[in-house]
Amino acid sequence: MLLTPDMRTPGGVDELIGPELLARLDRLSILSRKLFSGTLPGERRSKRRGQSVEFDDYRPYTPGDDLRHLDWNVLARFDRLVLKLFREDEDQTLHLYLDASASMLAGGRSAVAGVGEERPTKLVAAARLTMALAAIGLAQQNRVVVTVIGPPPIGPVGANARGVTRQARTLSPLRGRRNIRRVGTFLLDAVSDTTRAMPRVDVAAELRRSALSRRGQGVAVLISDLMIDEGLEATLNALVVPSGFDAACVRVLAPGEVDPAADRDAGLVGDLRLTDVESGRGVEVTVSRALLEKYHERFKAHRERCSKACTARGITLVETMSDANAAETMLGAVRRRGIVG
Repeated sequence: MLLTPDMRTPGGVDELIGPELLARLDRLSILSRKLFSGTLPGERRSKRRGQSVEFDDYRPYTPGDDLRHLDWNVLARFDRLVLKLFREDEDQTLHLYLDASASMLAGGRSAVAGVGEERPTKLVAAARLTMALAAIGLAQQNRVVVTVIGPPPIGPVGANARGVTRQARTLSPLRGRRNIRRVGTFLLDAVSDTTRAMPRVDVAAELRRSALSRRGQGVAVLISDLMIDEGLEATLNALVVPSGFDAACVRVLAPGEVDPAADRDAGLVGDLRLTDVESGRGVEVTVSRALLEKYHERFKAHRERCSKACTARGITLVETMSDANAAETMLGAVRRRGIVG
């Protein structure tokens, strides 16, 4: 994967998610494999039985039960005392984590003199998917918390009370359609400056810190390339804590990562010195058929490692490409995997 200098970033919220896609997303909802006990009316259902308008089941009357819930029709017809049970609406929280580490800046391609198609970076593509998921949650009256894990904001970076410098910014909590553009503005800030030097990001540490503040139950989604060699399992472990949250990961890859031949037109050919954008380590290589075959083997092994690690932890994994249409991803792969429906 190659970084593209002077890559144009979206100029406004509508360039992240346009009105047409927002209208299509409005009909979807965030799905969970679990039943939740909520505290406020939402648009999903809880396993806690209460006094909602949605009938669930009957059970025999026992002394002390509220007589208002007796089914008088059953009593009149069968001379039996039974209570109506209902499902309460749930209040679901959607936590979205956008990985804005240095590797996410790869994958972009600028159109030169009108030749070729512009291709967004993985970070821009991931921001679009993050906004789309947030829009679905907000439209369904879920609480939505958005966290960008990556470079600190421009300006002085302070430490918290314990002297720990954070590498994340959080916009929380939001509810309702009126906040969709607010999420978009927050995400635009995260992708607007791709020229600053970025420190190596400890995604696992930020997820663990965030988990301490999660309340109730809901769904947690990490949008990332999972280009984490050391700490992949620790990152996924942090995503599934606490246990009341369903976890999902939308993995965004660049075409050149899946097939380096896609970057030939960008200069990935011959004798090169390549530098790891996160560690800063450099290596001199000759791009040959043998080298590409070795790369494909290692990439396949890492892809399988990600898949197995997610499966072992009950994390729903969706893989998409940075040049894929956001609508196709949301209404296709993400929907098929049961994250939205």
